[in-house]
Amino acid sequence: MIRPPGFSGAAFGTAASGDFRVDQQRRKDISNDLAIPSDWAFVHQVHGAAVVLATRSGKLGEADAIVTSDPGIPVAIATADCVPVIVEADGAVAVVHAGWRGAAAGIVSAAIAALEQSGHSPRRAAIGPSIGPCCYEVGTEVADLFPGYVGATTWGSVSVDIAGYLHEQLGGLDVWRSSECTYTSDELHSWRRDHTKQRQVTVAWLPRD
Repeated sequence: MIRPPGFSGAAFGTAASGDFRVDQQRRKDISNDLAIPSDWAFVHQVHGAAVVLATRSGKLGEADAIVTSDPGIPVAIATADCVPVIVEADGAVAVVHAGWRGAAAGIVSAAIAALEQSGHSPRRAAIGPSIGPCCYEVGTEVADLFPGYVGATTWGSVSVDIAGYLHEQLGGLDVWRSSECTYTSDELHSWRRDHTKQRQVTVAWLPRD
């Protein structure tokens, strides 16, 4: 697991960590290591801008971000090139799954708005490993959605920097950002590279006082 420095309830999984969505024993083991409950809240990710409030663990329906203010409910999403984001607030936490569709739809802004509307002020955010602009080849119909974040892959085709775009959407928050690219790292799952069904699982939680 990758633990961003200074964060009290944030961990980004790697390929070696296992897929905590389906491997319950592995989830129990890592929960013990993190000193958190092993019953997590998940969503069916649909590449949109829907946010759900977790008041219980388990499957919470279709969404791409989860917010909770309950220290007993770790919240989690899965990625294998898309961008995982954790936002810590005073008394709450959000976890976000953002591919290009979700980024363009405003999923990070929606998660921040959900935190604020529930009375919690965001303080900092962490952006986990994702496919980098070095390798994220896209068509012009995608590139046109992200002006200012268009570049080129290492082989010369058009690419976009989704993580950089999301960093801007986080406004004035203190942001930690991983430098790892899922496509080039052997330690991370990449759908673009391998068409794998395996995923890194990102988990966020509100520490108990």
